[in-house]
Amino acid sequence: MVFTNATPARMNDMDFSPTVLQIEQGYLVSAGSEIRTLDEIDRTGVRVGVSEGSTSEATVSRELRNATVVRTSSLTSATEMLSAGKLDAFATNNATLFEMSDALPGSRVLDGRWGLESFAIGIPKGRQAAMPLVTGFVANAGRRLRACRDAGSDPLL
Repeated sequence: MVFTNATPARMNDMDFSPTVLQIEQGYLVSAGSEIRTLDEIDRTGVRVGVSEGSTSEATVSRELRNATVVRTSSLTSATEMLSAGKLDAFATNNATLFEMSDALPGSRVLDGRWGLESFAIGIPKGRQAAMPLVTGFVANAGRRLRACRDAGSDPLL
């Protein structure tokens, strides 16, 4: 069992629960960047980093027509490249971007999104007997979280 981004490629090997969490995908730019909006990303001369082999790599490479897509080997490498001015922006899910921004003072995640990642619980194909348990768990967890939110027991829910 795994909790991961339920991509079409992963659906070849796994069956997934209903979506548990959706995370926006966006861009992180460094402190001195002149890029202010998503519309300014796809321009000649703009270098956009992506994690090699990621869903962001596939989507960004397909969608950007003018910017140069730069594959990075790790998030640490991407952070260093942004800091050194070797990248103008980095693309991935916003949860990761906000974490990266903590290591880059003055950097910012641009407003808006270019996509969504849908996270779900996955099990290997062929284990259909487990799927009712997985979907039941997801439904129960959702009910409990909504009850906590509605009761005001956690301001973040």
